[in-house]
Amino acid sequence: MQNSVTPDAISAILSNPSFDSSSDRSEIVVQVVDLKPIGNRYTFSANDGKTRVKAMFTASLTPEIVSGKIQNLGLIRLVDFSVNDISSKSTKYFLVTKCESVASALDSEIDLEGKTDEEGGEAKRQKLDHSPVNGVKETGITLKPKQEFVAKSASQIISEQRGNAAPAARMAMTRRVHPLVSLNPYQGSWTIKVRVTNKGTMRNYRNAKGEGCVFNVELTDEEGTQIQATMFNDAARKFYDRFQLGKVYYISRGSLKLANKQFKTVQNDYEMTLNENSEVEEASNEEMFVPETKFNFVPIEELGMYVNQKELIDLIGVVQSVSPTMSIRRKTDNEMIPKRDITLADESKKTVVVSLWNDLATGIGQELLDMADKSPVIAIKSLKVGDFQGVSLSTISRSNVVINPESPEAKKLKSWYDSEGKETSMSSIGSGISPSAKNGSWSMYTDRVLLSHITSTPSLGEEKPVFFSTRGYISFIKPDQTMWYQACKACNKKVTEAMDSGYWCEGCQKKDEECSLRYIMVVKVSDSTGEAWFSSFNDEAEKIIGCSADELNKLRSEGGEVNEFQTKLKEATWTSHLFRISVTQNEYNGEKRQRVTVKGVAPVDFAAEARLLLQDISNKNKASQ
Repeated sequence: MQNSVTPDAISAILSNPSFDSSSDRSEIVVQVVDLKPIGNRYTFSANDGKTRVKAMFTASLTPEIVSGKIQNLGLIRLVDFSVNDISSKSTKYFLVTKCESVASALDSEIDLEGKTDEEGGEAKRQKLDHSPVNGVKETGITLKPKQEFVAKSASQIISEQRGNAAPAARMAMTRRVHPLVSLNPYQGSWTIKVRVTNKGTMRNYRNAKGEGCVFNVELTDEEGTQIQATMFNDAARKFYDRFQLGKVYYISRGSLKLANKQFKTVQNDYEMTLNENSEVEEASNEEMFVPETKFNFVPIEELGMYVNQKELIDLIGVVQSVSPTMSIRRKTDNEMIPKRDITLADESKKTVVVSLWNDLATGIGQELLDMADKSPVIAIKSLKVGDFQGVSLSTISRSNVVINPESPEAKKLKSWYDSEGKETSMSSIGSGISPSAKNGSWSMYTDRVLLSHITSTPSLGEEKPVFFSTRGYISFIKPDQTMWYQACKACNKKVTEAMDSGYWCEGCQKKDEECSLRYIMVVKVSDSTGEAWFSSFNDEAEKIIGCSADELNKLRSEGGEVNEFQTKLKEATWTSHLFRISVTQNEYNGEKRQRVTVKGVAPVDFAAEARLLLQDISNKNKASQ
């Protein structure tokens, strides 16, 4: 194999948008220039003597680089590679998955266009002097390395570079980069490489301990895994200006803990806290690191169970209509903000209205309006589910909209819509839903399961919450459990007792002389197949107990021969209910446990139960025929 590059190969590849390396590739030899380590991979510039393009070796080729088989200024033959776009710039790069070493390091970078006439003549003479025998024709310019040149392996190059490297580069060279998915609270030192995909504002707070400030960022690694990082006080002031949206950073010396589901904004069991001793260094030359956005799509027909919940959802749908931009006056400051409504549909044959706000309304919204007649597929991350007109969705500051995403879900949805969906009659998810839909009663007859289905499948809810309906009896309520918490009367958030008197609300940032009690309790539910512990909160617990937490607390404090508190709990047991529940996995003392949470409670409708039984009998008869 000759020691030569293939002239004009890079330009030919870049000028062919449909280039396929597996079919269109001929003999492509390039020179490796500016070989640099980035985490567990290496980047370089591929040079064909006339054109250079940024490129990256996959991690599988790292051992060949470290061993010195592939060297800086050396020649390689591209066996398998792909041409990718850098989304932040209108440029492309090569991702090399397989290559062969052709020659060790040359004495300089190949430049076929920078030669003088004399050099060109000398090059021609060299080519004649070294021309192949038997009439075999070679392409490219033959280059002969200097005999006194000493080839260096990547490990030697790295050792020489460390002394003058920037902090971020030293961090990349000396410490192994961990993927976010591998982190846990019990891990020792680690370094991550992440891009800032969302940056919050600096917020001031005041509580019983004093005043302070806090802000958080959402971080995404190369695999698309996300985590939320929070900084308080000195750390917040230190890192607020350093973290810039869209930039890549190496981060170490942080701590992890279980995420508070009430406040988490990303799909991760853990959240990160950075203090003033944490290390945050910007990573240079990372334009090729573009994390993939991961979605956890919820079908439109299942949106009802998320109404007025704190959990954000992701949605994918076909655009049915787009409204003009409207201006809405915000109540908090009377500011006029733009809004645009779009209607989406999916394979459940249901539609839902999504409200785009602010820049999404004027930017992405206008783009969707221009292409609405083509029925594009859009994916939206982080939507809030409200109860306007039954079910409605709204974007928030961290929402992300992707038009015609390249994903299996989008292709499947588009194929369904083109083949049958466009001719199908659609109905709104909010139509026919009564106000009781907020507590989930409207979906008590969908996804019906027995308790044995939940208890016999410990893996339920590992990746994301799963939802079921079930019918059962309240068989036991622990009388000595913590059944409620002290809550703010205005916002229902937990309050703490103030230093002098009254109660302090962190959410409202004010003190009140009184508070209310809100349920947070567990009950044992049984059916003919087994039993399970259900966690229930205020609205659902009130339906189970039959009174408010304040009223039950009053009964507990009252004396007398008859214990009214125990009597009330006893009355609540062995009553039948319909439950809408979610099943998730929580980690406790390093062990994952199943958690069943009540999302809605409704009395048993025996006529509906009879119809459900008849439907089951009919289905079984059809299956047996």
